[in-house]
Amino acid sequence: MLYRQDISGCLLDRVGALGLGAGEVAAMLKRADPPLERLRGKHAEGSEPLLSIPARRDDLAALAPVAEEFGRFEHVLILGTGGSSLGGQTVYALADRGFGPPRGTPRLHFLDNIDPLTFAALREAIDFSRTGVIAISKSGGTPETLTQFVLILDALGRSVGRAALGNHCLVLTEPSANPLRALAEKSAMRILEHHPDVGGRFSVLSNVGMLPAMIAGLDAAALRRGAEGALEATLNAEGARAAAPALGAALGVGLAELRGLRTSVLMPYADGLASFGLWYRQLWAESLGKDGKGTTPIRALGTVDQHSQLQLYLDGPADKMFTLVVLDRLGQGFRMPDLGSEALDYLAGRTMGDLLEAEQRATAESLMQRGRPTRVIRLERLDEERLGALFMHFILETLIAADLLGVPAFGQPAVEQGKVLARRHLREMGGNGVKLPA
Repeated sequence: MLYRQDISGCLLDRVGALGLGAGEVAAMLKRADPPLERLRGKHAEGSEPLLSIPARRDDLAALAPVAEEFGRFEHVLILGTGGSSLGGQTVYALADRGFGPPRGTPRLHFLDNIDPLTFAALREAIDFSRTGVIAISKSGGTPETLTQFVLILDALGRSVGRAALGNHCLVLTEPSANPLRALAEKSAMRILEHHPDVGGRFSVLSNVGMLPAMIAGLDAAALRRGAEGALEATLNAEGARAAAPALGAALGVGLAELRGLRTSVLMPYADGLASFGLWYRQLWAESLGKDGKGTTPIRALGTVDQHSQLQLYLDGPADKMFTLVVLDRLGQGFRMPDLGSEALDYLAGRTMGDLLEAEQRATAESLMQRGRPTRVIRLERLDEERLGALFMHFILETLIAADLLGVPAFGQPAVEQGKVLARRHLREMGGNGVKLPA
């Protein structure tokens, strides 16, 4: 396995009253067996495209020349919001730890908001003549992404000329007549197809996440391989107890229904997984929050949030389930010298990884000692294959949890009202609005 899941910290004999007893776990796993079997059936018959993506490699070969073409730029702007952005951001964190991309690759900028001050700063900060633009919207009608794209096209057109926009821009949208596709066709831009049956928040393993990965010089095949391994391990497991995502879903739903723990905290102990927590938050919230059901996901980051949230987690309301994602850190990183200080003796000769390992263990133990149900997922290291496995684990856990709760995993019907109201408010503002480039 590319990761190990330890659920002992969610059990009655480890954390006390908020943990699940053996009989309760067995009952939840029995409930999870049919959802797991339904996933097997969909995979076998090919009726769920999401489950077919990990095994594909042909589409990656087709993406390679596109990635190479965008690799010649100094900057690549990726426009999109929600699922069109968060997965790509998570993958890109493997290449850029915040100090710039690897030599010979462009810097990717994920623009997922519409703050006008951010866009004003962007236009001043980069040379558009050395910039590529990728606009991603499944529907092709996302107003935030359309606004981003139109304004970027204006700046790009001023720099390179309208006739050259097709050499700098690419659109990724579903195969339907939509505004984003119309903009692309008007300027002879390349268009890639977003699978119409794979929702945005589930699309990270498709070209939505794989194209940014390849532009950044990452191994997209390894991401898919890791996801494929996690999927096969789940589908081939002898029952829900042996399938890590099914076990995770059974625990999460069981703790919510039987113990009232309706908040789920995901706390990775790796800077490279900071965006993963944001991706998970959308996946879990939009998929399960329906018909008065679901649990509220919270993203935390170790060790940072030991100093900002752990007090609440340990001594506040006992209404949360915790998942810590940790890496094997012993002996890694720079080693501390002996500073000749008695107060710092405990650090002398230790590596930074030793301290991180000690703190992630201490947080898990502290939570369990306070009776807070805590699951630990451990990775040997963080690379493309293991990140792909994590993506697939939580996608499958979400699908099974939705089945257990009796809600559809796909769609987000409650969000539509806000979109209707936003359009109404825009109409009521008056004025000429945004003028599309000629």
